[in-house]
Amino acid sequence: MNNKTVIVTGANSGIGLATSIELARRGATVVMACRNAERGEQALSEARRQSRSDKLELMQCDLGSLDSIRQFAASFRARHSTLDVLINNAGVICLKRETTRDGFEMQLGVNHLGHFLLTHLLRESLERAPQGRIINLSSGAHKTGSIHWEDPFLTRGYNGWKSYSQSKLANVLFTKALAQRLRGTSVTANCVHPGGVGTRLGVDRNTGFGGAIMSFLKLFFLTPAQGAETSVYLASSPELTHVSGEYFYKKKIASVSKQARDPALAERLWSWSEEQVGLSGARLSA
Repeated sequence: MNNKTVIVTGANSGIGLATSIELARRGATVVMACRNAERGEQALSEARRQSRSDKLELMQCDLGSLDSIRQFAASFRARHSTLDVLINNAGVICLKRETTRDGFEMQLGVNHLGHFLLTHLLRESLERAPQGRIINLSSGAHKTGSIHWEDPFLTRGYNGWKSYSQSKLANVLFTKALAQRLRGTSVTANCVHPGGVGTRLGVDRNTGFGGAIMSFLKLFFLTPAQGAETSVYLASSPELTHVSGEYFYKKKIASVSKQARDPALAERLWSWSEEQVGLSGARLSA
């Protein structure tokens, strides 16, 4: 990974932090995109300590704010001419319904729509790399998910799992549609199920509610470093140079649900996502 630049979203803890550390160890310049500046600084210090690399930098990005995403992308492009790997790792689980700054339901807004916009804004940087790679973190939860077109932001009868599984299905559909649009370029797009990992994903970002439960459940889950292994593999393996549009689990291509294989559904989600983030007719849809 020498001379390669990587962005990892949600890099302040869990899989994102572990991914940042391992890629920095391998020589990459790693941009840690974090929502909270204070926690980001702590993570940056820890990543530098564990990786023994000084090629890590912190940039603030709130995936629940379209303005923040645009500012991050502009700042990145001002600092770096190319981007070799974009790892759309950040994710949230909300037990009760919350909304982003733009009024989107939080899980669909952060887990899908935020990364949808970020990827669009960084596409040219990825195309300037010798071989750009986009890696989207999904989950086996996508197999129980549906896109609820009648009420995608679940304003009625909110259920945390229903929302989460919808957002994870959206990650796979986005990857499939993106890979089609990137055909003929040097950029690939794949997605990952990291496995059951003990992270702070189910902990309320503001109150800390759920922290004690997650600490107990960690005893039965993979470590963040183990959960990061497939993301690191997709970011660094030479054998994946021409592999695109796939879903990986334990470093191998795995099956996805019937809905996740539906190209018409992927196209419908793409068009809807463009409208939500204000990209209708933009270059990424070409």
